[in-house]
Amino acid sequence: MHVLITGAAGMVGRKLAERLAREGSCAGKAISKLTLSDVMPASLPAELADRLTIRVEDSGDAGVAKQLAALRPDLIFHLAAIISGEAERDFDKGYRVNLDGMHNLLEAIRHEGGAAYVPKLVFTSSSGIFGAPFPPAISDEFHVTPLTSYGTQKAIGELLLADYTRRGFVDGVGIRFPSIAVRPGKPNASAGGFFSGIIREPLQGLEAMLPVGDEVLFTHASPRSAVGFLIHAAGLTREALGPRVNLTMPGVCVTVGEQIEALGRIAGDKAVKLIRRAPDEASSAIVAGWPTRFDAKRALALGFTAERDFDEIIRVHIEDDLGGYLPN
Repeated sequence: MHVLITGAAGMVGRKLAERLAREGSCAGKAISKLTLSDVMPASLPAELADRLTIRVEDSGDAGVAKQLAALRPDLIFHLAAIISGEAERDFDKGYRVNLDGMHNLLEAIRHEGGAAYVPKLVFTSSSGIFGAPFPPAISDEFHVTPLTSYGTQKAIGELLLADYTRRGFVDGVGIRFPSIAVRPGKPNASAGGFFSGIIREPLQGLEAMLPVGDEVLFTHASPRSAVGFLIHAAGLTREALGPRVNLTMPGVCVTVGEQIEALGRIAGDKAVKLIRRAPDEASSAIVAGWPTRFDAKRALALGFTAERDFDEIIRVHIEDDLGGYLPN
């Protein structure tokens, strides 16, 4: 099987490539070729060096999308996107990357081979497709009324995926990620980046800024779970999924205050004291428009799993990104 990952240099893309390289198979099939595409070079999984191609390009460009479709990958993980805060700040870039990129890829696939070429396409969507006011728990039936440009772009992507799947051009499944925490590396431009920052930086003895109140409630899953969502989605059959191809993923719903309590249990008061409250109205306004708690019964019934509590999410970060121990 030939697997293509767009956005492969991103955090989730890197971890997905590493796991595919380590396991050597996906959806019950051996990986014979892995193509990694992004605007910057993706990391090279050593285990698949002889079967791997790294492409440095803008996969959202229509010409590049045609080149990728011409490779006829059997399985495509479409991760290429810009994050929520950047999409809100740069309207044109958000629509070009997040929406045009998705549409260009679908069109390239449609024109590549007709009925003779129908790849599996796993699309990373977002819980940002939902908009307030929210019920106590958001089900898959809740109306899609995003309150951000990023959420709108992802919602349109979901509709396109469903229609192109219905018409038989792709075999699609859309995965609505919750907040992915704890993200390793440097802080990014995501409006919700502080969810990871208030854990990641203190664990390394660094100060973290908290722009919202402790009462802010959100649902999280680890990067390990995010990769698990994608791989599990790749193995779903059309019969199991049915006509509603976009799914809300499970996760751990906690307040910011409960995140901080979990940090204290694992790393002590010294880490907690490194969190500095710096209220920011713009960040608070964006987060206020995001959903909080999900009823992910469809995903759970289909076999998707996530962590049980936020302590476990922190421990996953320590195991996967800090070598299994806390820095001195």
